[in-house]
Amino acid sequence: MNRAPYSYRDDPAVPAFPDDRPVIVFDGACVFCSGWAKTVLRHDRRRRYRLATAQSPLGQALYVHFGLEPQDYETNLLIEDGRAWTKSEGTIRMFEGLGAPWSAAVVMRVLPEPIRDALYEFVARNRFRLAGRREVCFVPQPGDRERVLG
Repeated sequence: MNRAPYSYRDDPAVPAFPDDRPVIVFDGACVFCSGWAKTVLRHDRRRRYRLATAQSPLGQALYVHFGLEPQDYETNLLIEDGRAWTKSEGTIRMFEGLGAPWSAAVVMRVLPEPIRDALYEFVARNRFRLAGRREVCFVPQPGDRERVLG
């Protein structure tokens, strides 16, 4: 996972995409994950984030590039400043980027990363039981389409 920043630009399998702002790659078939994407779109007042579903060609290529399982999306992926962030750290960074009151999630960093990641993995493994699965992949509202890649 520790790849040089912007290493995906040199990977011919990764489609070119605008990376001047952070990109969140999420499971578009997961109700929980799609709900998070909608929350980001609704509360990202600065329109900082772009999103891509893990099922899109871009999402698939980024998962493979960063050594993640391209069929079983047990983590969201945050691409920020050319680096990939996953699990709890990626999520905390996403919350930080939304500003107050969401940025208060940084208090989670008081927990050691292995504990944070174990909690994250528990929710990720059980996300379909907790929230369900969508029959149709995430579809953005018309005003948000330019913020969704892929």
